[in-house]
Amino acid sequence: MAFNNKMVLITGASSGIGMEFARAFSKKGCKLILVARRADRLHALAAELGTPCEVLPADLSEEKEVLRIAELTKDQKVDILINCAGFGLLGAETAVDLAEELNMIDVNIRAVHILTKIFLEQMIARNSGAILNVASSAGLLPAGPYLNTYYATKAYVASFTQGLAAELEDMRRNVYVAALCPGPVNTEFTAVARGSQWDNGISAEKCVSYAMKQMEKGKRVIVPGFTVRAGLFFSRFLSKKAIARFVGRFQKKKAEGR
Repeated sequence: MAFNNKMVLITGASSGIGMEFARAFSKKGCKLILVARRADRLHALAAELGTPCEVLPADLSEEKEVLRIAELTKDQKVDILINCAGFGLLGAETAVDLAEELNMIDVNIRAVHILTKIFLEQMIARNSGAILNVASSAGLLPAGPYLNTYYATKAYVASFTQGLAAELEDMRRNVYVAALCPGPVNTEFTAVARGSQWDNGISAEKCVSYAMKQMEKGKRVIVPGFTVRAGLFFSRFLSKKAIARFVGRFQKKKAEGR
């Protein structure tokens, strides 16, 4: 896969991994469509980058906004879609607000599903293109107590994306689909999730650099960080109950700010 001079649409581009993807693709001479809620941050990022940028502020928790983005960009021949928008909420299920959880489901699942489906159809028709859905290593584990809904949404994204990749292989179409499944990354995630910061997360820049190298190799599931990859490998030898208990202890400490 060649990245140079492509048209790239990135959701969640106002911070963290999405912002680093924008910077990385800018260096490749790509034209960018930047999507996120915070218009001021998007305009600041566009001013920083040395490549043509279109700024499209949108709240992807609202389906009409997701469809508006798809409509506004349908004639721009998007070569690469990076579905990066998403967030989590730390806390016991009984303590997390239902409305906020439903917003999370809308952003983490519905928006990703809608945009993937719409742009995938265009890419299949052209027989070219790439979609990277940002899931999480959480989506490759059986459960995540104290971050329940987030883990479930990322499991959806990881499963959905891998299924599409298999379908495209059967169809013999020249369209690439992959799931990015990082472990802890030093972004605003924990502040938004209302927990303590990760102690050993990787930088968003390192996450994106690794992801793009693996995309070039055609990997379907991309897991940055040796420690996370090793942890996922050895988790195969543990029961689902044991994994959930271990993850739960870790998430509970984060939820309590420890």
